[in-house]
Amino acid sequence: MTPAHSPAPGTAGPPAAGSSGPSASAAGYGPDLADVYDLVYAGRGKDYAAEAAEVVALIRARRPAARSLLDVACGSGGHLGHFAAALGAAEGLELSAYMIDRARHRAPDLRVHHGDMRDFALGRAYSAVTCMFSSIGYLPSAADLDGALAAFARHLEPGGVIVIEPWYTPDRFLPGYVASDLVRTDERTVVRLSHSTRDGVHVPIIAHYLVADRAHGVHHFTDVHPMTLFTDAEYRAAFGRAGCAVAYVPSDRFPCGLYVGVRD
Repeated sequence: MTPAHSPAPGTAGPPAAGSSGPSASAAGYGPDLADVYDLVYAGRGKDYAAEAAEVVALIRARRPAARSLLDVACGSGGHLGHFAAALGAAEGLELSAYMIDRARHRAPDLRVHHGDMRDFALGRAYSAVTCMFSSIGYLPSAADLDGALAAFARHLEPGGVIVIEPWYTPDRFLPGYVASDLVRTDERTVVRLSHSTRDGVHVPIIAHYLVADRAHGVHHFTDVHPMTLFTDAEYRAAFGRAGCAVAYVPSDRFPCGLYVGVRD
């Protein structure tokens, strides 16, 4: 499996060069990327409504009375409105201030918190916690993965559900993969090219963007997304240490499947 399923709508990072993890740089999803993010993924045909419906069905199967949800690394808020419509209440957590602005603009009636997925404390519990679009892959180590799952579980009601869309495992990653996108609207054209390499379990994805619009002409920017290849065993162990029974659910809609955990 190739890394064509690029991360991530909103994440806990990515960290700046030389940093220890996502908390070191909320600027990874900065103003340039936030400005074109939704356009690029709309061009890829990303269907937030269908994704949310599949996730809600998994939650309801395990907790029929679910009535609230926290979407961790909610990015520009594409899933939030659909989660709220299905469950009655939804909130988001996001590290990038620029993506928070986008999410609040998209869903002005929903609350979006600023925080790091590994150590946030919101002072309440939810029926479900989600972490979509492989955002979990920005965590730099298994210890950080443990921290994130522990934080998710602390925000669950007893019997609550965690749904994580993982990134690639080491055995499914193809080094050197090149991804390309070309998106046009009446006012703007965006080209995205990315290349991924592997250094052990770490994968720096380098993405180049060319943006052309009528008002500002053409400009270029580069993003580096430092991802981590966690194993299936590491995901399962993190759920277990957080006090959750977990199952892996294959999915045609989600290339890397979903991990679904239930708090004991």
